[in-house]
Amino acid sequence: MTEVTRHEPGAFSWPELATTDAAGAKAFYADLFGWTHTDSASGPDMIYTRLQKNGKDVGGLYTIRADQKGMPPNWGAYFTVVSADDGTKKAVEAGGKVLMGPFDVSDHGRMAVIQDPQGVFFSLWEPRGHIGAERIDEPGAPCWAELETTDTDSAAKFYTGLLGWKTKVGGDYTEFYLGPKPIGGMMKIPKEWGPVPPHWLVYFMVADTDASVETAKNLGASVTVPPTNIEKVGRFAVLSDPQGANFAVFRPDPAFRA
Repeated sequence: MTEVTRHEPGAFSWPELATTDAAGAKAFYADLFGWTHTDSASGPDMIYTRLQKNGKDVGGLYTIRADQKGMPPNWGAYFTVVSADDGTKKAVEAGGKVLMGPFDVSDHGRMAVIQDPQGVFFSLWEPRGHIGAERIDEPGAPCWAELETTDTDSAAKFYTGLLGWKTKVGGDYTEFYLGPKPIGGMMKIPKEWGPVPPHWLVYFMVADTDASVETAKNLGASVTVPPTNIEKVGRFAVLSDPQGANFAVFRPDPAFRA
């Protein structure tokens, strides 16, 4: 898939990087994915960056604010909803907490930041002037969101009720479906990972997983999970950028999502 003009309600529609070094992060991802960027003022003393591929938005970036002290650099996930207000109400009724919102983001849309019952942060996005990512499922664009959590049964109930997803369980992994399409996954955090907090992990598609990992390493990234094959699905790796934000790269098998 290349350019998109609309995300269905329930879709993973926008990855957003909160970082401690915006300039360094822009340079890193430009070299890794070939992204360009557009900066704009977003409130007093804040710059918001739209990350772009071929002139189309693929994600956002901002510097962690003083009021977010203690939050580590991270890639966050936004999910499209028909109404941010209704979605927030449903999230609270299902055991989630509201961290911000709902509130308007200029004329771009309306959003809320939610914490699920296991403590995972994510955002709801009601699009107006901005749909979210304008390119998906191609090299250099977002392609998957994966929930690493401590209670998969509870998380499945929460997200399927909130976003209308269906689940498909295979072994230790759960796929989230929006209609006929798999749009994300979920797994229980293994004990051998140590004290890893539950989180959403954002995946970006690449043409060559191994080459992308080597490029990222040369740019100062560290490898959390080395290039690994998933039979009949593709090859992935998990990286930590120079500021410490985790993300994954993925090259699908040709038949993936055929």
